[in-house]
This record gives sequence, structure tokens and C-alpha cells, in this order.
Amino acid sequence: MADIFERLLKNYGPLGQYRERAHGYFAFPKLEGDIGSRMMFRGKEMIVWSLNNYLGLANHPEVRKADADGAKDYGLAYPMGARMMSGNSNLHEQLEEELAAFVMKEDAALLNYGYQGMVSVIDVLCSRHDVIVYDAESHACIIDGLRLHPGHRFVYKHNDMADLEKQLQRATALTEKQKAGGILVITEGVFGMAGDQGNLTATVALKEKYPFRLLVDDAHGFGTLGKTGAGAGEEQGCQDAIDLYFSTFAKSMASIGAFIAGDKKIIDYIRYNIRSQIFAKSLPMPLVVGNLKRLELLRNHPELKEKLWSNAMKLQKGLKDRGFDIGKTDSVVTPVYMKGDVPEATAMVMDLRENYGIFASIVVYPVIPKGHIIYRLIPSAVHTDEDIELTLNAFSDTKKKLEAGEYKIEKIPDMADVAGKRFDYMNEKLKNK
Repeated sequence: MADIFERLLKNYGPLGQYRERAHGYFAFPKLEGDIGSRMMFRGKEMIVWSLNNYLGLANHPEVRKADADGAKDYGLAYPMGARMMSGNSNLHEQLEEELAAFVMKEDAALLNYGYQGMVSVIDVLCSRHDVIVYDAESHACIIDGLRLHPGHRFVYKHNDMADLEKQLQRATALTEKQKAGGILVITEGVFGMAGDQGNLTATVALKEKYPFRLLVDDAHGFGTLGKTGAGAGEEQGCQDAIDLYFSTFAKSMASIGAFIAGDKKIIDYIRYNIRSQIFAKSLPMPLVVGNLKRLELLRNHPELKEKLWSNAMKLQKGLKDRGFDIGKTDSVVTPVYMKGDVPEATAMVMDLRENYGIFASIVVYPVIPKGHIIYRLIPSAVHTDEDIELTLNAFSDTKKKLEAGEYKIEKIPDMADVAGKRFDYMNEKLKNK
């Protein structure tokens, strides 16, 4: 019989294999100081493009006050217990009502986390007879939810409506053969890696031919798309045809938690059957108070979204003008596609951080094919024109170096944050007071 731990330690996985050289720098880095366009990394100021603080609410003075007041008035424990048992409150229900109204649905249910919430929503909706049809580039939380699904699932090529219809035909035939079950289609409002919107208009049009329900994960669209910020469905004019609208608070709201919205009867069903909420403590009151304030600002201050988009367009135009490939993004998410292997990518990242003061996240194999590098730049309402210009110049310089082979190295640089070489900016800051 094999020992489980021995098996695990023989192979740390595609990312873990680099841990001894990468931890604390390329993986698990520590950004310190107030959340904003510039933060500290290993004692140096960086222009940061890795945070989903889209509207700049993380350190908005009204948000900071609401968070502080919530903690002062209620503490971090209240309310105790799961919502169903002892953890409900008027403010939890108020937040649900306001979220539902904002995304133009009858009702909404709060969830403790976005990732956990999506996994649980899929679990609560589908039985072993149901068939799930989903986009090939769906987020990991959707994939993990599918792993819990005991029935069939069919994947369609990313945003390929012809293939979606083909898979709907397969799903329909299967349910008819079983004489049981229905069909759930899952896609995203904005795909967080490439920044392209899900083709929701064409997807909902297929409802005229096939009987399915539609679940949309709009984590990146909520607050950033649509006339009011209600998301990709509003942007594409089909919000009413989305059966279940899902979003997290971790992006535009710069907080913790999530929600699922739809018709009141189905939301009630979810509320009374979703295991991750029935068996988990309620969202703490300071977060509820803070999220109410965030939603208020999102509703009443369209200039925040306008500033976000202004910055995103300056960044994207600047990159394209300099010859960079940013793919098919039609959101504020800004990918930069380059050629190179993992060691090259890490050398380039190191150069950007150490010599240009630019903190940007990279995606490499095995997330994407070998020989490719994606920088995912996330603009926000708090970035400045100077931030954008310095970043564009840095990318122009490092692109030339990459193409000239200056980053060709055999293995990733050893930048691990280990005992003896650790630098803690916050501790140093306190010492020097």
C-alpha cells in the first residue's frame, strides 16, 4: 500500500515544482502598504497591475469608514451561526434586496465566497440526471463545481456558438433518452484571462430552439460593464434572459463575499438547500455593512467606472500602438501576449520589478501552452497617466530584450523568500517610526 504523503512529495505539481526558487517572489509575493496603484514589494515602490480593485474602492474614505464603523458597532463575530439557524439579520436581507434590484432580478442570496459560492450553486442546482454544458475556458471554480456533478457534462469551444448548439443537441438527445433531467448552460460575462466577454446575446437566442437554463458568472463584469454597472448582461442587452446571475465582491467591490440572483422562487430554493451556506457561519456584519456602502458608491458614482475605462483605453491603445498583441479583449482586463519559456518569463518579470518598478502577474505553462507568456494587466480607477506611461515604456524596453534573447536562462532565478533573506516592509516601517 502506498503512503499518500510519499506520493504527494514525489511530485509537487506544475507550479509547486518551482517553489524552492520562486516562493515569496514569483509565487506568494507580499505586496504591502495601502492598496492602490503603487504599493511596496521587498522595500521598493511598485506600480501594481495585479489587483482587481477596479473602481478603486479598497481605500475609498467612505468605504474605510464604513468598514471601521461596522467592526466598532458589531465586532467581527456577529452574527454567530449559519443564516438559517442564528446568523440572519436585517442588514443581510437589505444587502440581498439591494443587490437584486441593482442587477434587475427579483431576489438574491448572499454567499460567503465567490469560488466556494459557484461550486455550491452548481451542486445545489443539478441532479445526476441533469446535463451541464459549459464554455471551455470557464474559471476553475466552475470546473470544480462540475467535478461534484454526478451527471453528464459537455464542453463547447470557447465562445463558439456553433459548437454550443452542437453540445445542446447532444444534451437534449441525452435527456430525452433518459426521460429525465434538464440542461444547464454555464458561461462567463467576462473571461478573466483573455478579457473577452461571453457571447451572451447569441447564447440566450438559442433558448428559442433548446430548453435550457443559463447561469452566468460575471465576476469581472459586475461594476465594470453596462450603463449602470450591472454587468455583461446589461452591456449586451440580455440581462432579463439570464436565469441566474452570479458575481463576487472580490473585484469591483474590493471585499469578500458573493451573491446569486434570479427569480424569487428559485433563489428561495437555493437559500434553503445550498450546503455551503447552511453549514457555514454567516457573512460577518462588518463585511455586510461595508458591502452596502460599496454598492451605494457603485450605484451613485458612475465617474468611478468612467475613470476605470478611461485608464483601460489609454493602456490598451498604448500597448497596441507599440506593437503589442492584446488579443480580443472587450473589457478592462488587458492581456499582453508574448513568446517565451518559463525561465525567460521569470527573468523578464524580475527585470520589470527590480529595474522598472512594475509589478505585473504572468501566466505560463501549464496554464497556457508551452512557449507562450501572458501578462495580465488589471487597470483601476486609481491608476494615473504617469503610471500608464511608465508602464508602457517599461514594456517596450523589456519586449526588445525578450526578442533579442537577453532573458534566455536555463532555470528560473532563485528569488525565494526564506529564512535569512526575508524582508518585511511593514516590520521595517514600524522599526523606523
